[in-house]
Amino acid sequence: MSTCSSDLGSLLGGGNVANASDTAEYICAQFADTTSAVDTTYLLFSAYLVFAMQLGFAMLCAGSVRKKNAMNIMLTNVLDAAAGALFYYLFGFAFAFGSPSNPFIGKQFFGLKKLPETGFDYPFFLYQWAFAIATAGITSGSIAERTKFTAYLVYSAMLTGFVYPIVSHWFWSADGWASASRNAGEALLFKSGVIDFAGSGVVHLVGGVAGFWGAFIEGPRHGRFDPGFDGLILRGHSASLVVLGTFLLWFGWYGFNAGSFLTILKSYGPPGSIHGQWSAVGRTAVTTTLSGSVAGLTTLFSKRIFISHHWSLIDVCNGVLGGFVAVTSGCSVVDPWAAVICGFISAWVLIGMNRLAARFKYDDPLEAFQLHAGCGTWGIIFTALFARENYVNEVYQGRPGRPFGLFMGGGGRLLAAHVVQILSIIGWVSFTMGPTFFILHKLRLLRICYDDELQGMDPTRHGGHPYPEDCLRPHNPPAV
Repeated sequence: MSTCSSDLGSLLGGGNVANASDTAEYICAQFADTTSAVDTTYLLFSAYLVFAMQLGFAMLCAGSVRKKNAMNIMLTNVLDAAAGALFYYLFGFAFAFGSPSNPFIGKQFFGLKKLPETGFDYPFFLYQWAFAIATAGITSGSIAERTKFTAYLVYSAMLTGFVYPIVSHWFWSADGWASASRNAGEALLFKSGVIDFAGSGVVHLVGGVAGFWGAFIEGPRHGRFDPGFDGLILRGHSASLVVLGTFLLWFGWYGFNAGSFLTILKSYGPPGSIHGQWSAVGRTAVTTTLSGSVAGLTTLFSKRIFISHHWSLIDVCNGVLGGFVAVTSGCSVVDPWAAVICGFISAWVLIGMNRLAARFKYDDPLEAFQLHAGCGTWGIIFTALFARENYVNEVYQGRPGRPFGLFMGGGGRLLAAHVVQILSIIGWVSFTMGPTFFILHKLRLLRICYDDELQGMDPTRHGGHPYPEDCLRPHNPPAV
């Protein structure tokens, strides 16, 4: 079996074989170090992009709630990052990627003990932490404007430290029972495993289902469905913040999807070929862009022609995000034309989910359940239908002949695995987060009182207002 040093040594042979061998080993070692440095830099940059999505979540959430609750929702986003860092460091990373382990849960690297090791260095932890706190950020939107601060801390710790890491272990760890990247020699689920490349299920469906249980158990905001109001829409106070948040999330999504390759210096073909991970990274960024863009346009015209009969800025922003959520699962293994289909259908999924939410009087200020769980579920199915054979074999190497998309001639095994993924995530998150929110509700730790909700959480819970002009109070004129 040829290696870098043996191949290079034969080229440098000349008259002194010993010197040629030493020179070859030195040059190859330098190339290996350079490759590691480039891949690590790429992963760190991707981690920074994903972390920037927290700012996007904060701005999107702040703009989508009423002015009297803006400080509260932004503070919860800060705490999702801070508390998530602590609990993911202590427990979450170990539960997710603590290998060697069992198919259900990891059991190594608590408190990052034994890191760095080959394949598990600090940049990898940072990247995965950014994903974990994104999951918590999704949930915070569903329960905005009516949830006690203590409840945020409890659910965030539970979600980032236990619930989400176990799901990511199932589908992303080399030991996970449904992972498409299982260790060599271990059987794949339906001979394919689950191809959830960047987390339509692992991140978005988890966050969406958790948010559903929180919003369902504590009930709608006062005034949203009260008798006589006929489904009053409690609109957010700043379209500008919503647009800013949307573009920040769009920017960060390139790290979320394309960054999930983890490395970039990897060739898929002979030396000098254009076929390599660098090309797949670019294709993934393109499919991400097209799905979100088409979803936004579809939402714009669909709302104008069939539903509201006006051009809705907020709906377009949510439509764009729905397209990103849907393509996140299959972004690396589908063609650009398939991403267009993904975005088009995801817009209608979001519209339909919002209609159902209104009919059943389910109140979610950020449409988080409808957007992340609804479009995330569609994205999982979409991948099982449109995954292309050669892309699957490039991204998930070492298992030739694995199934690919049903509509691409790959049979139904991948679709079966993805149906199992959807059901297992819904079941697991419901089993863990449902009781968590229910216990908080019974202990009266979940929802604020009526008076505080009426006045707003900023003045009653956080001692201030988000804007300077709101701090002004009428006062008695001085005595003459």
